[in-house]
Amino acid sequence: MKIKPIAYSILDLALVSEGHTLKQTFNNALKLAQHAENYGYTRFWLAEHHNAENIASNATSVLIGYVAQGTKKIRVGSGGIMLPNHSPLIVAEQFGTLGNLYPNRIDLGLGRAPGTDRETAEAIRSDFMQAAHSFPNEIEKIQTYFSIENEDAQVRATVAEGVDVPLYILGSSTDSAHLAAKKGLPYAFASHFATTHLWRALTTYRQEFKPSETLEEPYVMAGVNIIIAETDQEAQRLATSLVRMIVGLFTGRRSKVQPPTEMTEDLKDIMRNPQVSEMLKYAFIGSKATVKKQMVSFLALTKADEFIAVTNIYDTDSRIRSYELFAEIMNELNE
Repeated sequence: MKIKPIAYSILDLALVSEGHTLKQTFNNALKLAQHAENYGYTRFWLAEHHNAENIASNATSVLIGYVAQGTKKIRVGSGGIMLPNHSPLIVAEQFGTLGNLYPNRIDLGLGRAPGTDRETAEAIRSDFMQAAHSFPNEIEKIQTYFSIENEDAQVRATVAEGVDVPLYILGSSTDSAHLAAKKGLPYAFASHFATTHLWRALTTYRQEFKPSETLEEPYVMAGVNIIIAETDQEAQRLATSLVRMIVGLFTGRRSKVQPPTEMTEDLKDIMRNPQVSEMLKYAFIGSKATVKKQMVSFLALTKADEFIAVTNIYDTDSRIRSYELFAEIMNELNE
């Protein structure tokens, strides 16, 4: 039995729906964060992606500031910043600035992947692969820039020194699990799309975890796809937008998020495709009662300290309602 409550949070991509402008998309992200704050969510994370027509969270730190400014207490951060795309000094300066503007509310989740295709990754940073291999050292640099002890160094991020911005390691494989355990940092696993290595990664992290000044014991966050509606049928209808997004991912045709349709046999066949089925292994779609049963099973599997929910559907109001129902589920599980 868990003694402490299981936290619940949101991972957002600032999805661009068909017929919506970018300004509407950013406003909708803020609107969702404001509702999430009222529903008791712990944090609202935005993920860095590039060169995708349906994702607007490209300038992640800028959007984090916008959401933090429009909310009062919910933690806001990155899920994550793809560190090989950036200079550690610049990341420390950006998040140090955010940490000063919004004290005790900013998180810095760091990932190793590019968040885009190979050509775009090379356009962002020509030495991306070298930077990716240096991921552990780059994290070390960020930690140094945030430390008070760095005030005598020749190179400083003065706006970051001594600022409380917790670091999180993001991952979809066991590589990141080893690293998070070694550094004694919280570990967020991308089980909302990378399901294959979930159990092995969590086991590795917990077995190898070394306490640090940051964390005394392992802290696991697990990603879940959540689409909840009043009925199973309505949730399945809303999920058709997600299925089409996945088709676009596999075919390289990433169009804006399409309005939902009825769940046809063709779409059901796509969901049964082995690759798609594996990706959606931890996608919980249905009524509140249906999803609650699935969450109980997933909690038993992962024993996670926190769930971070992803709801990739077309309509903002339907997303907000889905997150409201998920909050109700989590509050009931915590009773």
